[in-house]
Amino acid sequence: MATGRPSHPFHRCTCSACQLHPSGSTARRHRRLNRLLVAADERTRRLLAGFLAQEHGRGGVSLLARITGLDRNTVARGRRELQRSHPPPAERLRRPGGGRPRAEKKVRLS
Repeated sequence: MATGRPSHPFHRCTCSACQLHPSGSTARRHRRLNRLLVAADERTRRLLAGFLAQEHGRGGVSLLARITGLDRNTVARGRRELQRSHPPPAERLRRPGGGRPRAEKKVRLS
């Protein structure tokens, strides 16, 4: 019975090492990273990608965007958030007002 879920729920890396040697050590490392990111919430995913990009140095944002499938701006934002001296509190994932409108607001009675 098909569940409608793809057989690979995580992003497949498009870097040249993974394309040339899909069973190589680099490809295995990238798959493990993507499995970890799937399990994380959006803030943790952004911070982890930003940390790894920072560790890589020059070109790290582009490389991590290619490996993870995240947007370059998301990876760069995670890197900036790590460089701040005081991180925002972790109890909220999104700023107030972010996300979908409340169902009560969407319903308009005429």
